[in-house]
Amino acid sequence: MFEKLSDRLQASLGALRSRGKLSEADVDAALGEVRMALLEADVGLEVARDFTARVRERAVGAEVMKSLKPGHQVVKIVNQELAALMGGAGVELELAGEGVAVVMMVGLQGTGKTTACAKLARQLSGQGRRVALAACDLQRPAAVEQLAKLGEQAGVPVYEQGAGGDPVEVAGWALDRASTEGRDTLIVDTAGRLHVDAELMDELVRVRERVQPRATLLVVDAMTGQDAVNAAQSFAAEIGFDGIVLAKLDGDARGGAALSVVAVTGRPILFASTGEKLDTLDRFHPDRMAGRILGMGDVLTLIEKAEHEVDEREARQTAERLQKGQLTLEDFLVQLRQLRKMGSLSSLLGMMPGMGAAMKQLGGLQVDDRELDRIEAIVLSMTPAERRNPGLIDGSRRKRIAAGSGTSVQAVKQLVRQFEQMRQLMGQLAKGGMPDIGKLLGGARGGGPPMRGLG
Repeated sequence: MFEKLSDRLQASLGALRSRGKLSEADVDAALGEVRMALLEADVGLEVARDFTARVRERAVGAEVMKSLKPGHQVVKIVNQELAALMGGAGVELELAGEGVAVVMMVGLQGTGKTTACAKLARQLSGQGRRVALAACDLQRPAAVEQLAKLGEQAGVPVYEQGAGGDPVEVAGWALDRASTEGRDTLIVDTAGRLHVDAELMDELVRVRERVQPRATLLVVDAMTGQDAVNAAQSFAAEIGFDGIVLAKLDGDARGGAALSVVAVTGRPILFASTGEKLDTLDRFHPDRMAGRILGMGDVLTLIEKAEHEVDEREARQTAERLQKGQLTLEDFLVQLRQLRKMGSLSSLLGMMPGMGAAMKQLGGLQVDDRELDRIEAIVLSMTPAERRNPGLIDGSRRKRIAAGSGTSVQAVKQLVRQFEQMRQLMGQLAKGGMPDIGKLLGGARGGGPPMRGLG
């Protein structure tokens, strides 16, 4: 989502980094471009103006202007203020207390609220909480059915009484049932509308009074830009909420909602959803997001994803085989699948400091996750013996593997060659040696999966 904004901000601030001295005019010129970048990202005028004013006040101080690298200091200030704009430090969802902790989810129709309920249920279940879902959106056709299916996927029960009835009564019944069945968390999916209206707010107030939620979360569609901010303001004024779930952050919108909603509502963003699958809800860290926007990466989130998804025992066994020079395509397949659990390759590379700029310097190099599907299909079309010993793969075997995977003989040959080159490289590194990079790369000239230059 932030790709265009990131490019503009990095370009605006890049010239400052290279200068030994800065004048106020230099800072003003750069901040003028920053303000335009924010406005183009659909950030509100007042928010953008206040942001650049705060940065300028700090950037033109004597401590910055007389430092050895004033440009770097200005970038640091922009990073800090960008994080502050999105809420500063990350905030956790607080559910401590006796009895059933009710989380009431509110939002307009089409924001992804029902899916967010299931995502949150899955995440809290993974943390050891005994979660149930309550289907209280009785306005939208098939909303109850959708939540029932999502609840099944998330592995949590869904309390529902069909599409008829009073949502307030359903919510109360669901809370009583959650208590009787020993659940400690109940996530209530409420009705939405295309626009905020009095009828909707009255219903939400009555549901809130009946279940007394420990937390009320507003689901905001990040792709709707300033409209999402306006809706958030209305919900804050009419019903109030404790935190924000930013849905569809992986979309191609300009990102103004993420940068504006905290400033205009005074409520923190607790979670961000970056995909359709139920495992794509993450805690929102403003400081980390600011670093990603400015091309500084997000190593902490990358580490957390690896710790959560990578099987430590398998990783240790793979490392041992690597040191012994015994790495196989079966090991490669396991590692590939664990990598894919962490998210798309483009998102993972975006968390690595400087990787975005490096890929641009390589002619707009992009990562296509569909190539990983083809790689996996090729490996799965091999016999166990071929995966353990790729040297067995001759011409006739390549034809059979290509036919089985729906790819070409050349693609099979290239994958096997690149795997052998990688195995040689990793083997020499594991033994503390310096590989002949030129020799290894010589045979791979021309590129190949999973990355292709599109410049």
